[in-house]
Amino acid sequence: MEILGFNVIREIFRTERDSYKLDLEVGGQYQIELFSFPDPAPRPSRPEAAGLRHLAFEVDNIDEAVFHLNELDVVTEPIRIDETTGRRFTFFTDPDGLPLELYEK
Repeated sequence: MEILGFNVIREIFRTERDSYKLDLEVGGQYQIELFSFPDPAPRPSRPEAAGLRHLAFEVDNIDEAVFHLNELDVVTEPIRIDETTGRRFTFFTDPDGLPLELYEK
């Protein structure tokens, strides 16, 4: 949350599921819901796998965003250029090892 700059709306513990639910506000207009479970099943993150492959966030300046992440000890891949759009992008992983993408405006 602190690394990506999201604001916590609420966090609740759901006793019946032994699970936490965290609601995050993104840019004053969107919301992300995150769920945690004590023993989640492994989920592959290949393009052919079912479910969410990765989540992309648009940034104004990818160099600044990457610098910020690296300063917080978040490892990022080298910045690449999308062959279709000409825009720059990179990936890093969340605490569960799932890929997150930064895509420059």
